[in-house]
Amino acid sequence: MLEGRTGMGNAYEGITRRTVLGTAIAVAATAAGTASATAADTSPAHAATPSAPTPGAHPAKSSHPAKGSQVPTLWREFNRSPYTHPQIPFVGRAGAQAGARRLPRRRVVADVRDFGAVADGTTDSAPAINRAIAAAGRAGGGTVLIPAGTFRIDDVIRLGHSNVVLRGAGSGRTTLHATKNLTELIGVYGSRYGGDKSSWSWAGGLIWLAPTARWESLTTAIRAKAWPFEGWTGNKRDEWSTLTTVEPARQGSHTITVADARGLRPGALVLLRLADDADHTLLEHMCGGGPGTEAYDWPAMTKLTSYVPYEWPVRVTRVKGRRVTLERPLPLDVRPEWDPRLTTHVPELTGSGVEGLTLECAETPQQPHLLDKGFNGVTFQCAYDCWADDVTVRNVDNGFGLVAASACTLRRTRVEGRGAHHPYFCREGSHDNLVEEFTIAARTTPAPSNVQLHGINVEGLSSYNVWSRGVMEMGTFDSHRGLPFANVRTDITVNNNGRHGGDAIAGPLHGARFAHWNIRVTNGRAGLMKIDGLAPYSATVGINEVREFDQIDVPDFTGDLHSRLELYGTTDTVRPRNLYDAQRELDR
Repeated sequence: MLEGRTGMGNAYEGITRRTVLGTAIAVAATAAGTASATAADTSPAHAATPSAPTPGAHPAKSSHPAKGSQVPTLWREFNRSPYTHPQIPFVGRAGAQAGARRLPRRRVVADVRDFGAVADGTTDSAPAINRAIAAAGRAGGGTVLIPAGTFRIDDVIRLGHSNVVLRGAGSGRTTLHATKNLTELIGVYGSRYGGDKSSWSWAGGLIWLAPTARWESLTTAIRAKAWPFEGWTGNKRDEWSTLTTVEPARQGSHTITVADARGLRPGALVLLRLADDADHTLLEHMCGGGPGTEAYDWPAMTKLTSYVPYEWPVRVTRVKGRRVTLERPLPLDVRPEWDPRLTTHVPELTGSGVEGLTLECAETPQQPHLLDKGFNGVTFQCAYDCWADDVTVRNVDNGFGLVAASACTLRRTRVEGRGAHHPYFCREGSHDNLVEEFTIAARTTPAPSNVQLHGINVEGLSSYNVWSRGVMEMGTFDSHRGLPFANVRTDITVNNNGRHGGDAIAGPLHGARFAHWNIRVTNGRAGLMKIDGLAPYSATVGINEVREFDQIDVPDFTGDLHSRLELYGTTDTVRPRNLYDAQRELDR
């Protein structure tokens, strides 16, 4: 636990810390024979090849050190400077309600059967389910129950009101059978960057959690073929106003000084807006800075520069004079050349979730790459403090989506069936999300020759997201260009057979502070797993021996990457075993 907690119990005044370390490091340090391995430690005594994952099984959490467990130097360093470490981001508050283990249990206010839903597998129950959800919204929130059985849906299931939970009887008992895709239901969705791509290849869901007004604005624009921006400030990024400007501050600070705090109140969600300057020093800062980033051809990355400004949603927890305390530490420095300000945004969806069900799409052939029709699973958009728990999607083009979504938790989720393009996607400035206890199952039919498999995707300036305790029977760690930074993948077993994507003009694959911690690669392929030679200011810790084959990348930046590699050639010996869990314990 770290000291300095103030306000509503959700923030800190400084970067002080306890003199004792977190539970994981304390336990590991007492293990007999504990030693910190060096980057060159690849001796046979430490090498291991993991067995293939058991379908649906997740790595077990344990506080008991295994024989030969080791605490890396990086973890000891992180404990001394948790909010400002150069290679490891602070993600201990990722997820809904700052990573709460218990998600809210809202009172039951509706049963879909009372609105006309029938579990016969043939009656279209989408109108009834949506009527029940709307009634819960009008009541101010609550839980909408879907009992066991199979319910046919011929439309999008829309959660657009805050504090509404759609709950089935369990992913093995309640099934929504979707018969139509998003192209049929809403229309062709082209790309705002031109070409013949379908944006349903990375957007939208047949269960779609987005504030009602934002969803209606998006779908109206799509039907009009006015391809929209998808984030917090509207279709043209012009639906915002300044609340106050912000004085300079350092990354990791929980408290900022503003020019005028009269428009701020505890509990309010605001956007921190950082624009870039003519020399692209904001983008350089996201990559750790230095000669390599200064030499990079930023002006040529026109798709990347369209993603700027960086917009970070965060709750205010305390206002005292001009001093404002935030729910999470600052993700970046705040410098005057980036015109820092707190702004308004479109109304958010908050406190809503989907639980205990399977969304099964009609099994159709997978479409050619980037031409998906939109048999998509569950997507969160302009959502904050929302969640999915015990949800399976089957036979989808794209599984679980985070689109301009922040502080959301996806727990006990699973993608299975005939194969997906993006089993998980995280884009359009999505931050501080947690995906844990997740499974990507092996495809049940052979892959057509003209499709592509990604895996767990992150792109578009998305930052401080976590993927934890996962089993990937297919896919890869898809850093999809667009300069994502400060993301963590930890305690994951992966058959690394996917590929990353991303346009050449979308910029670097990785920004600074990517951490891959305790990764078990079952097929021995290095690509996008061992990133010490690829990602700037990154950390690769506790990965078994791997080699380069198939898609092989080169670094985006020249010179010293300042990346770190520890406990290479090992699996499950690193302590703490799970980087997110250990950071969360330090934060409590």
